[in-house]
Amino acid sequence: MTDLPYSHPFSVLDLPPGGFDLTLTPDAATCTAIARLAGVIAVEDVKATLHLAPEGGAGAHVTGRVTATIRQTCGVTLEPFDAPLSEEIDVHFVPPGTYKPPVAEEENEIDPPDETVDGHIDAGALVYEFLILGIDPYPRKPGAVFEPPAEDAAASPFAALSRLKGSE
Repeated sequence: MTDLPYSHPFSVLDLPPGGFDLTLTPDAATCTAIARLAGVIAVEDVKATLHLAPEGGAGAHVTGRVTATIRQTCGVTLEPFDAPLSEEIDVHFVPPGTYKPPVAEEENEIDPPDETVDGHIDAGALVYEFLILGIDPYPRKPGAVFEPPAEDAAASPFAALSRLKGSE
C-alpha cells in the first residue's frame, strides 16, 4: 500500500462499531530504516498504542501515542545522545473528495482530515509520520551549553581596512 518503511493497513469498513485498540512495535530492521530516513543515528524502543474507531460511515478516527528513544548528534557538542520521544496521535480519516473545507475565517483553526486510500488507513504509516515529526531538528544534549568563541579584534575582516585608514 505504501513505500514507507513501516506499514500496517486496515480496512475502515472492517472496524468494529466500538473500534479496537492496537499496539504496534516495529522490528529492529524497520527501526534502522526509519533512522536512516530520519537522518538520526538510531531509533529504538518504538511503541505505538492506538485506538481505531469508525467515524461517519466510511471514515475513521485514530487516537493514541507513539513513544521511542532517538539517538541523535548534539548540535552543540557533536556527541551522540539518547532523547525520549512521545507524540500524541489524533487523526480523522474521510473518503477521498468528501471533506468540505470550512469558511475562510475558520480555516486556520481546523486541521483537515486525512483521506483513506482505497477504503484503508495505514496505522503503520501514521506511526512513522508522527515519529518523524516528533524528532527534534536541533538536538541538544542535556546540559550542553553553547559558548561562542572569544572574539579577536585582529582577526576581524575589517582589521586590515582600519590599518589602511590610519596610513592616509
